[in-house]
Amino acid sequence: MIGPVSQREVARGAGLAALSRLGALIEVVAQPAYTWLFGIATYGIYTVLWAVVSIAENFVDLSMTQALQRIVPTESEHDAHAAVRFALLAAVVPAALLALGATLFAEPLAGLLSAAARDRAQLPTAIAIFAWALPLWTFVEVATSAARARRAFGPEIRLRIFWEQVARLVFAVGFFALGAHSLGLLLAHLASLFLTAVLAARLLGRYYDSRLLLTARASPAVRRELLKTGVALLPSAISRRLFIDLPAVLLNLSFPGANGATAAGLFGIARKVSTVPLIVRQAFQYVLAPLAAAQAAHNRAGVAELYGFATRLSIAFVVPLSALLMLTASDILSAFAPAAAAALPLLVILVLGRAAEAVVGPATPVIEMTGHRILPLLNSAIGLGAWGLLGAWLVPAYGATGMAWAVSAGTVLIAWAATLELRIADGLVAFDRPATTALLVALIASAVLWAAGEALTSFGAPVRAISLLLLFLPLQWMLLRFGLPLMDRQALGKAARKLRLVSA
Repeated sequence: MIGPVSQREVARGAGLAALSRLGALIEVVAQPAYTWLFGIATYGIYTVLWAVVSIAENFVDLSMTQALQRIVPTESEHDAHAAVRFALLAAVVPAALLALGATLFAEPLAGLLSAAARDRAQLPTAIAIFAWALPLWTFVEVATSAARARRAFGPEIRLRIFWEQVARLVFAVGFFALGAHSLGLLLAHLASLFLTAVLAARLLGRYYDSRLLLTARASPAVRRELLKTGVALLPSAISRRLFIDLPAVLLNLSFPGANGATAAGLFGIARKVSTVPLIVRQAFQYVLAPLAAAQAAHNRAGVAELYGFATRLSIAFVVPLSALLMLTASDILSAFAPAAAAALPLLVILVLGRAAEAVVGPATPVIEMTGHRILPLLNSAIGLGAWGLLGAWLVPAYGATGMAWAVSAGTVLIAWAATLELRIADGLVAFDRPATTALLVALIASAVLWAAGEALTSFGAPVRAISLLLLFLPLQWMLLRFGLPLMDRQALGKAARKLRLVSA
């Protein structure tokens, strides 16, 4: 049994998790290179195939990645190892069988997708090869979640930043140089996943006994608890993944030929850039899942303190960062291939949605990890229902822009529903007085950025963008210094002292 959790542990874990999620930021930087090398339409096919793999992974892992966060901290060493072994077998074996099926039926599957003429002939081969990303990615997800269940948030940094993202970029350039234009990006992704899987296996060996992992058999009680917990959390996990990946697939299927591939590519670009604010929110989701489970097992009342702290930091970082992204969206898209400029409205809408999610903090993982089994399912139904209705109304008339509005509305509803449920079921309040103060100061900082952006319009895009970035840094410091209570700033530890957020 793991002991109580402190605010400093939440801050430290979130900081390390944020570093690991910076792989998404490197991915944002790499995306322009992919569009210049392979084109928007080919990038769109890559986006669709990776989206299908990601969605399939969430189905086949039966939410074992989340279940381990709840089970491992509360079990004996033998049962913890047995739980990880069972989770790996239960997830990776079906993933490999599904990949085999996709390889065997690659030809008819290719007929379902829209692609540009130059990619159409290679599409069956692409599907047959890329299908094996599914078992590789499933193994990586379960293995890294097992490490997080040990409160080991830092080791993912090397995996997700260097091997998963930087190596992918290097491989992509190499395959392009060798003339693999239609398949190059997919082969690069597969090669980087293989390296990541090898390192994930080594990571397991650091935090678990390798021999025990191979031999420990889960008791019926442990298997039952893992499956019961995973299945209860599965709808919530699937809905999150559907919101992220399914829009590009649906857009590809909605328009023929290159138009479908391009629409998927544009949405993929906007989604990747809009994930920058999500880095902060995901950091707290990653950390609050195992820590909330541990805290609830030790002292359920202590969850309120962790939730309030995470909410205030989420507001303080995400709101001004979202404002900066929206103000510089056109400058960011100028780094992509010229056709990417059409993604501007999509990017602004998706970033707005991320900001609206962030202001209520990590309510969803707290709901999931503190024993509420039905509420995640209810929230998923609410969000997916809203997305479906709005999508059916807006997509035929507005295309990818309509899809962006529908997706944002659905994701915001899920987050806000979880917040309301925490208030009713556990008395946890997202907008207490300190959180309201943080939000007010964050809105003031965002307004200053907007005013500066308006004043700098006549100076041209590069000068305006660089000036806003330089202004953002002191505004972020002022927000942390005057928007957060002293206890929150003290919990930031050495970073707070170095940045003079607290007295030395």
